[in-house]
Amino acid sequence: MPVHNVLEVEGLRLQFGGLQALGGVDLHVGNHEILAVIGPNGAGKSSLLNCINGFYRAQSGSIRFKGKPIHNMQAHAIAKLGISRTFQNIELYTGLTVVENLMAARHIHMKRGALAGALFFGPALKEEIRHRQVVEDIIDFLEMESVRGEIVGTLPYGVRKRVELGRALAMDPTLLLLDEPMAGMNVEEKEDMARFILDVSELRRIPMMIVEHDMDVVLDLAHRSVVLDFGIKIADSAPHETVRNPRVVQAYLGEEE
Repeated sequence: MPVHNVLEVEGLRLQFGGLQALGGVDLHVGNHEILAVIGPNGAGKSSLLNCINGFYRAQSGSIRFKGKPIHNMQAHAIAKLGISRTFQNIELYTGLTVVENLMAARHIHMKRGALAGALFFGPALKEEIRHRQVVEDIIDFLEMESVRGEIVGTLPYGVRKRVELGRALAMDPTLLLLDEPMAGMNVEEKEDMARFILDVSELRRIPMMIVEHDMDVVLDLAHRSVVLDFGIKIADSAPHETVRNPRVVQAYLGEEE
């Protein structure tokens, strides 16, 4: 029987001492869907992503990826299954080039040992060429040819955000978790990032879960939106319905006077 949802979260509860971060959250991501997760600061959005990719361990509930339980797996094992993410605060190797940052993400797919890599001939060389081609394709896809050899720490903020998306793609994901991919960007940078996210969805057919504050972005990109408030899911609907939901208006968008 085919699995129609790439990700299923059921009854997820996460507490830090007496503080509830997630209070029994249920949600799913369809195989070709862009799901937006929205809510005010402290609603539990990043905590949810951290549970999905193994950074946090929830006290109860389940997470299934392509039908497989992953809530007790380590982060590196979850990454190998095909879940990759970007971060709210950019987490790149700032002293390395764009190409080197993307190549670093390929390590989970590299089969040759340290000795073969050090000698760098035969199978190791062929493997390096194969992984480099994947990286070059991503650089072309995200229109980063002009900065491919630049040190990441010297690049503008919006370009670094694009490099982080490229690094997530370099892991060959079958699910992308994007934590505020447009935070801190100007209008032009947001438009570029929105275009790349749509291309990832439409051309590469990768489902995504996006944490985002900008409702215009959510309306433009997402097929469906889930709203969290103090760790509780208060809405799950199409974005144009979400913005008219009275509970969402009160909790997140701000009540009209």
